[in-house]
Amino acid sequence: MVAGTFGYESDIQTFAEASFGLKFENINQDFLPFLPVKGSKALDAGCGVGQNAAALSRLGYEVVAVEPLTAFLDKAKIRYKGSSVEWLEDSLPDLKLLDDSKYTFDFILLDGVWHHLSFQERKRCVGRLYELLLPNGVCAISLRNGPAGLGKHVFPASCDELLGLASEYGLKVVFQTQNQPSKMPNKQDVTWSRIALRK
Repeated sequence: MVAGTFGYESDIQTFAEASFGLKFENINQDFLPFLPVKGSKALDAGCGVGQNAAALSRLGYEVVAVEPLTAFLDKAKIRYKGSSVEWLEDSLPDLKLLDDSKYTFDFILLDGVWHHLSFQERKRCVGRLYELLLPNGVCAISLRNGPAGLGKHVFPASCDELLGLASEYGLKVVFQTQNQPSKMPNKQDVTWSRIALRK
């Protein structure tokens, strides 16, 4: 088991039902202006039960979705069995299954994942995302702060830290917002920041 998934296995069904109820256009509203033209390639890294990947596919993108927890992938494949998403069992920060040169992307989404990575993992992750991004591609990352939910392997998620790592690779900040309230019920102590980076 990947450390970042610790805790989720305790209540897969509850997490899945909550996630299936989330609308991509609502949760990731800030990132909509940075979506590429239809037909472009998109990666959902840490896709959970697949609601964002399925939404990107419906919007006309060629989507690869990566998730380390088998139970989540199983839920995604059943729920979105008619989708053209390519589902892969792999994990951040290394994304080893994406070593093939065909895996490069115009848009990469990390939604609700960053707080599960340690600082050393984040350093490796930004470098890997840079490799996978096509020129002018955008990486959209949401950063969660607050008490742990089902996922117990968590770290503070600092915007300044992420921006510092991004600058090492010359990634340009095209959007940033901080400390937004959670859009999920009963999460008053949770805040979200969102950053979009362009190669």
